[in-house]
Amino acid sequence: MSQIIQSEAYVNFPPTQAELPYDDGIPMESQRHKMQMDLLIDTFSTWLEQREDGYASGNMFVYFSLAQLKNQDFRGPDFFAVLGVPKGERRSWVVWEEGRGPDVVIELLSPTTAATDKNEKKLIYQNQMRVSDYFWFDPFNPDDWAGFSLQHGVYQPIAPDEENHLVSQALGLLLLHWQGSYKGVETTWLRWATLEGELLPTMEEQERQRTEQERQRTEQERQRAERVESQLQQTARNLLQSGMTVEQVAKITGFSAAEIAQLSN
Repeated sequence: MSQIIQSEAYVNFPPTQAELPYDDGIPMESQRHKMQMDLLIDTFSTWLEQREDGYASGNMFVYFSLAQLKNQDFRGPDFFAVLGVPKGERRSWVVWEEGRGPDVVIELLSPTTAATDKNEKKLIYQNQMRVSDYFWFDPFNPDDWAGFSLQHGVYQPIAPDEENHLVSQALGLLLLHWQGSYKGVETTWLRWATLEGELLPTMEEQERQRTEQERQRTEQERQRAERVESQLQQTARNLLQSGMTVEQVAKITGFSAAEIAQLSN
């Protein structure tokens, strides 16, 4: 028994996310890049609200091998998502803790990162992280975008559909170009949508939808109450015309004698 205890004392366990660096101090390339990342995470998060599992983040370290600890040059993806994992906050994504790597990664291109994103990082996601779907997008040049699906260990291009959408089979969602305003900036954004082409809403859009739905519900109830009131008034008039007394009509309709008297004028 003492020999077993002695041998276990020398076991080196991999570091946890609490022990690993989680901030490289390098900001996003531009405000547009930061906003695009936020838009992808924001809309994906509203989709995750409908699920019991899943995680999404961006611009944070993803540790997939202990060898990374020797080289801090590799930054985390601009956006990544993982399904089949518990929800909750992470400092970084540590594959040996979580039991799996990202299902989808998106890199936002810039003049200083495009070559790395399209070559070096693509090979890392293909050969080392085994990310099912990889996409890139240039926030300042929306036509420069592409998607790749891991097939037998090798990335194959994802062909756009007839509406120029790229489908992520790993998530059951699609990516599309959306011309609109986000945080006051009008441009072409990359957005998540359902396979039917319905945009996943931002949290702000979702709240506006809920407010509008509540307004419509309140208006429908008001109109329904007015119709019922109008029908009761007509019923009261008909009963009065048939010869019933005010008291009899009041008992049937629930109106007061004063209200019925006004109807009879």
